[in-house]
Amino acid sequence: MTYGQIAELLGEGYTPRTVGFVMHNSPDGTPWHRVLNAQGKCSTGRVVLPHDKQQRMLEQEGVVFDKNARCDLQTYLHIPKTRSKKSEEASLYKSKSSARGRKR
Repeated sequence: MTYGQIAELLGEGYTPRTVGFVMHNSPDGTPWHRVLNAQGKCSTGRVVLPHDKQQRMLEQEGVVFDKNARCDLQTYLHIPKTRSKKSEEASLYKSKSSARGRKR
C-alpha cells in the first residue's frame, strides 16, 4: 500500500505525511516496510538504518525494484476490498485489474 492509500482509508484530516510519521513510531510487529510512496519507492532512507533496509525486506518477499529503486505499483499495489460501492468509486488508487478482482 502507499501512504496516500492509507490516508484515504483513514479519512479527512489524514495526509500521506501524517501516515509516515505514525508508521515511523509504530509498535514492533507492524509491517511498516510494506508501505511505499506514490512513486513505488521506499521513503525510509533517512529514517531507518541501514538506508536500504526496507527495500531489502520487500525483495525478500518477492518485490522487484528497478534500477531507480522503484517497484511497479501496477503489479505490487494492494487494493483492499471496500465495504461499499461508493467508497470504491472514490478511490484514487483503483486500477483496471482491481475491477476484475485480481488480488495483489
